[in-house]
Amino acid sequence: MAAVIIDDGRVLACQRSSPPEAAGKWEFPGGKVEPGETDQQALVRECAEELGITVEVAGRVGPDVSLAHGRAVLRVYAVEVLDGGVPEALEHSALRWLTVDQLNSVPWLPADVPIVAELPKLLFRS
Repeated sequence: MAAVIIDDGRVLACQRSSPPEAAGKWEFPGGKVEPGETDQQALVRECAEELGITVEVAGRVGPDVSLAHGRAVLRVYAVEVLDGGVPEALEHSALRWLTVDQLNSVPWLPADVPIVAELPKLLFRS
C-alpha cells in the first residue's frame, strides 16, 4: 500500500534510491503490509520509517493496481500528516512537493501512474 500526502494543493513524491531498476523513479511512500497489520496500520508504520512523520489514514485513492504479475495489489490511501510533522527523505534519494501542473514532470514508477491520474481532482479540492 501507499500514501498520498497532500499539503497546500501539492502532493508529496518520493524518488527511489534502490533497487537499481527503480532507482531514480518516483513513487508514493509506502510498502508491504506485515502479517497481522491492517493497511492503515502498515501505512502509519511505513510513513514513520520512510519519512519520520506521524499520519492519520483517510479514504482510498484510485483503483487497486495489480503488481508482480498479479501476485500482489497496490492500494493507495490519502493520509494527513499530524503534529506539524515535516517529511524527511530517510529512505529515498529526494522528496518533491508537486502541484497539479508538475505531476508529469517526474518519471513515476508504472504502478503509481494510475494513481497520478486521480490526483488532479484531489489537488483542486485541497
